[in-house]
Amino acid sequence: MPASAMFSKFKHGTGAQNVLDSNPILQFFEVGKLLASAGPEMVWKIYDGYRKSDGKEVSVFLFEKRTAEKLHKPKRKETVTEILRASVRQLERFRHPKILQVLHSVEECSETLAFAAEPVYASLANILAYQEDRPQGGPPPQAREYSFLEMELKYGLLQITEALTFLHYSGHVLHRNVCPASILVTKKGTWKLGGLEFTERMNEVDGLEPVPCQPWTSRLPKMAQPDLDYIAPEVQASSMCSILSDMFSLGMVMCAIFNHGKPLIQANHSSSTYLKQLDMLEDQIHNVLPKVPIPLQEAASRLLSKDTRQRPTAQLLSLIKYFSDSSVHALQFLDVINMKDPTQKAHFYRNTLKDTLPYIPRKLWYQHVWPCLSHEMKAQEVLAAVLQPIIYIIQESSQEEYENLMLPLFRSVFSAPKSIQATVTLLENLHIILEKTPPEDVRTEVLPMLFNAFESSTLQVQSAALVAVTNVAEYLDETAIRKMIMPKTKLVYEKNSADIKTVLNVLSCVERTLDKLDRSMIIDEVLPLLWDVRLSDPEVILRVVNIYRLMLSDKKFGLSVNLMATRVMPSLLPQTVNPSLNLEQFTSLLEVLQEMLDHIDRNQRNKLKLDNLSLPSPERHRPLRHQFSTDNMHASPPFNIPNLRIEQRKTSSAEDMARKNSAGATSLHGMLGGWWFGGSPSSPDSNFLRVHNAFPPNRRLSDNQLIGPPKIRIAPSCASSPGGTPGGSGGLPIRRHSSIGPQERRGSAMNLSPPTLARSMIGGSMPNTSSSVPFLLSSSMSSIRSGGSRRTSACLGLSGSPGASSAGLLQQLGSGMYQLFSGKS
Repeated sequence: MPASAMFSKFKHGTGAQNVLDSNPILQFFEVGKLLASAGPEMVWKIYDGYRKSDGKEVSVFLFEKRTAEKLHKPKRKETVTEILRASVRQLERFRHPKILQVLHSVEECSETLAFAAEPVYASLANILAYQEDRPQGGPPPQAREYSFLEMELKYGLLQITEALTFLHYSGHVLHRNVCPASILVTKKGTWKLGGLEFTERMNEVDGLEPVPCQPWTSRLPKMAQPDLDYIAPEVQASSMCSILSDMFSLGMVMCAIFNHGKPLIQANHSSSTYLKQLDMLEDQIHNVLPKVPIPLQEAASRLLSKDTRQRPTAQLLSLIKYFSDSSVHALQFLDVINMKDPTQKAHFYRNTLKDTLPYIPRKLWYQHVWPCLSHEMKAQEVLAAVLQPIIYIIQESSQEEYENLMLPLFRSVFSAPKSIQATVTLLENLHIILEKTPPEDVRTEVLPMLFNAFESSTLQVQSAALVAVTNVAEYLDETAIRKMIMPKTKLVYEKNSADIKTVLNVLSCVERTLDKLDRSMIIDEVLPLLWDVRLSDPEVILRVVNIYRLMLSDKKFGLSVNLMATRVMPSLLPQTVNPSLNLEQFTSLLEVLQEMLDHIDRNQRNKLKLDNLSLPSPERHRPLRHQFSTDNMHASPPFNIPNLRIEQRKTSSAEDMARKNSAGATSLHGMLGGWWFGGSPSSPDSNFLRVHNAFPPNRRLSDNQLIGPPKIRIAPSCASSPGGTPGGSGGLPIRRHSSIGPQERRGSAMNLSPPTLARSMIGGSMPNTSSSVPFLLSSSMSSIRSGGSRRTSACLGLSGSPGASSAGLLQQLGSGMYQLFSGKS
């Protein structure tokens, strides 16, 4: 924190300033408000502070000598002061991550003793607050409000165990005052062992061998002795101690933590009371053990055994199952991270810490993990690895946590020089950062870094920039995309068109920013790029297809049917037989092609309809008239009329009479062929087409889109003949079939295809005809002889009246048949 900000924070701490006015430590540190207390009888007052030279945050430990004036004897007062002075020297001597770190050695004046250490939140005694009713050292309000998480307790006890391991096996000393007042909880949430006022040298060969020590006595000042409530039984009973005596004290601390801060022995500075309660210790242990975590119960019970041989050493205790936790081990590694080389750091940040962060409580993220990570961000060789857990914490943090705790330190990362891997890591996770970053920082800090990444000469950074654009397109405005992103994207593609990964990133970038491009840029820049992409890899094909699918969704993208037909589909169609495509990719490709065909079909049909309507009327209707002509009913197999049924027609009396006379007409029958007289009864030539319930009862035949319907001549016949016209002797009356009412329609009496006779006689094959034709011909011979002409029907498919040769043939044929039938009758 900057010095000015810290001074503003501490300017109200006038009490500390008055006490320290004469202490030289004020030359180096600015001292703030009182935070906590620690040490024997809580004689050390802990103040907040910062170093003037660099603004580094510290805690200033202060001992006021007047607190010892009640001892009356000046010699005793000096004894306490010397013990405290010596404890600071011991802390400086035994430097270890689990022991309180001294940042500035002790400074002394006539009134005070002071030194500076790493930032401390409170002592464990303050937090447990078991001594709050005592006249001295009552816990500050913030200490009483502090509550431990289960992992904090587990990790804290392990830290103190490791500190004792170091003292016992590396320092070869006994602590002799392991109690809550000697354990400091730092602002990072770690536990540090302090209180080295009463250390005792031990046998370097075997720490288990007891050494003489001073038991607690009322003849000495309480400030000059260890806490009686946590002293091991052998110390009071035999004035001997060993490393196992420290382990007993640690067991008492464990039980106090899980017993709401109350120790199992509360001697109240009386050795006799201590001995009485020691006899009841086993009962106290039995009552408290259910509150202790199950994996720790056996260890706690053995630590508090009166038999020193039952107690585990610090080395053995650290190996129990309770402390076997990957999250705890990760926190342990963070405590000693400064002792590791860059390779070990990078592996830890990239793998171990990132994997264990989800299991570490969020409270410890900001207390313990983030301070370490923020310090490591300054080291370029491990920045890329450090960013991995940082990105995860940013993603899981709240907006307020990110802006207040992380962003102030994280800003420097955007503008500072970075390694290639660090830049790639930032770009690939840029969307996570932008979700929490305020808009003003996005414009001034983040986006310039993104734009500069396109200028990099390293393909890895350029590809990461493309990925970043794909992820953060929503944060980019249209101007930035058109003027900055797309030109740089196209340039990256042109330089690396053979690299499939880069091409995929380019296509993803194009797809993501397409809706923010104008029509002209899409036509001039995007489409030529798509046509230039080599479609061989299935993933590339799928990306291109998805872009085309997006373009088809809206006309604003400018993909016209001309471009589809001439450029897009010719490039995609060969890929339909690409053996590398799986079923899903092939289906996606075909769907887009089909959608393009549908667009072309609708467009061309609408265009052709408009062109057709603009033609003159006869030309416009000719194709339609030809399509619905009755001549075309037998033309080609695809021509089908729905709801038609072929049935055997019923013959009239006149036709029956004609069949009786057909036996004598052998020569004529041979000349005309069996088709004229109907053939065999089972032959399909004797059938006719009849519409069966196909139309509503009042539907006019002209409603069937017959333009210019044929006119039908109805021959006269007997009254019983359907469709007959009694008395009609002069030529065939002409009636349009569309004028026949529903009650007059008798399909069984009408022959709708007489013109086919003339066509067949000219040279074509003879089609099916009704057997009523002879009768119709014989009934109208008089009109034929008299030279009456017969108009052809539109269903003949002939444009114009019959020629002379056709008329002559009909006249000759009709004359012969008339004579034949007359002779027979």
